[in-house]
Amino acid sequence: MTVTEDLKEHIRKGTTTVGIMCTDGVVLAADKRATAGGRIVLDKDVEKVFPITENMAVTIAGNVSDAQLISKLIMAEIRLKKVRTGAEPSSEETANLLATIVYQNIRRLSPILGITGFLFAGYDHEGLHLYEIGVDGSLLASKNYVTDGSGFMNAFGVLDTLYRKDMKVADGVKLAVKAINAAIQRDAATGEGIDVYTITSQGVKKVFAEKINTNIIA
Repeated sequence: MTVTEDLKEHIRKGTTTVGIMCTDGVVLAADKRATAGGRIVLDKDVEKVFPITENMAVTIAGNVSDAQLISKLIMAEIRLKKVRTGAEPSSEETANLLATIVYQNIRRLSPILGITGFLFAGYDHEGLHLYEIGVDGSLLASKNYVTDGSGFMNAFGVLDTLYRKDMKVADGVKLAVKAINAAIQRDAATGEGIDVYTITSQGVKKVFAEKINTNIIA
């Protein structure tokens, strides 16, 4: 890999992610575009929602290399804790650990800032959980919905208008698609398609995946 290609891996950014709390589960969704500075499309098929256990998942936004590394670190820490204690960490424990890693990452001296944001969803013995981990390592629990990334304002407009507290997962999936689609229409760094996952008592499941065909054939 050349120096230029290596830098591109670090500066990929731009996305829209959504998390929606429903009565019977949590919905996580994201688009599939990676860009350089929001201007040049580098990848049209990026997975931005990751299961990290059978009952927990995260979305990523920001620098791809940092987000990938942090995702690997949190999965390794979860496996290590299970080996040491014989039990899965709770959603709250995992979210706090993830926030700590992000906090340390953004404050590490580097010529390239490790700017990453995560939405975290989990199900455990205490029920359903949805958290936002900010680029500064802050941790905020959400009781309804949250969105992150360059297209978050467009997504918030849809969520503010259409969200209901009594919403079931089936309707939450439809709302997530509408929110991401709104960002695709107006945010240059968001596009190519939509992935949607649900986190319920039955575990993490990918329930929607749609690619947008942008090729024009004469």
